Amino acid sequence: MASIINKAIASVIPYCPKKFIWVFSKKYIAGVTVQDAISVSRGLNELGVSVTVDLLGEFVTNIQQAEDHLQEYLNIIKTFEGAQIKGNYSLKPTSFGLLIDPEKCYQNIRNIVALASEHNNFVRIDMEDAQRVDQELDLYRRLKQEFPNRVGLVLQAYLKRTESDVEELLKEHTADSPLNFRLCKGIYNESEDIAFKDGEKINQNYLNILDRLLYEGVYVGIATHDELLIKGAYALINKYQVPKDMYEFQMLYGVSPKLRASIVADGNTMRVYVPYGEDWFGYSTRRLKENPKMAQHIIKSIFVKK
Repeated sequence: MASIINKAIASVIPYCPKKFIWVFSKKYIAGVTVQDAISVSRGLNELGVSVTVDLLGEFVTNIQQAEDHLQEYLNIIKTFEGAQIKGNYSLKPTSFGLLIDPEKCYQNIRNIVALASEHNNFVRIDMEDAQRVDQELDLYRRLKQEFPNRVGLVLQAYLKRTESDVEELLKEHTADSPLNFRLCKGIYNESEDIAFKDGEKINQNYLNILDRLLYEGVYVGIATHDELLIKGAYALINKYQVPKDMYEFQMLYGVSPKLRASIVADGNTMRVYVPYGEDWFGYSTRRLKENPKMAQHIIKSIFVKK
């Protein structure tokens, strides 16, 4: 019954006025401008938290939009570096023309990684829906050859293929060209043929993958708000005596601030994903369509004061 209600709410909300959607979106999105993102990021830095900033606007429909997105990202890097924000950068390949011109997409992202590299900084390639996995693995490998310490990738534990992808990637893990991953559960609504649907199975796969990566000495961004997974991560970190500079925890902006603070208080690196941009409405409604369970959080954010 709950899933039916969530889907019903999710189907209606995209047609609501933007002002209504902003009521819940503003808790999770830094704002519209780069200065909004800097303001939020500086506040997080003051709490001892690093950031990864992301300009919203995936699935562009023409190459000019991809070029515009590139120019905005280059401006983000220049502005953030000038403001001395402690953080790095995340991006979605479909924002740069992956579905239109894969080679142009590569060149666009390469320009971003090159500029970040000039500032001794880092770019994370977000993993999108399952149809893009092979393309995004190829992008990562290609960029990593030129920028071995300046680019990372996201892995999604709910995909059944991820464990085998990790084994293949581990063959490329060397001291001179180390792997660097953000490990998350995944939010896209994929078929049960290719993705785990049961929460316990997703969690177990997450910990299996995390165990493998930490054992092999791979730097991991442990991206979760699930206290059971955080507890499991602590156990693995202790098991392998992982140095604190070889992992970090990651969370979404606006989610679980008390849990985030406790992880920081324990002396761990914490990085918060800070999305911003004029496409906040499209981002919010797409996330809702992909994951109807978010509907219950929307209703709480509207009617429940904390």
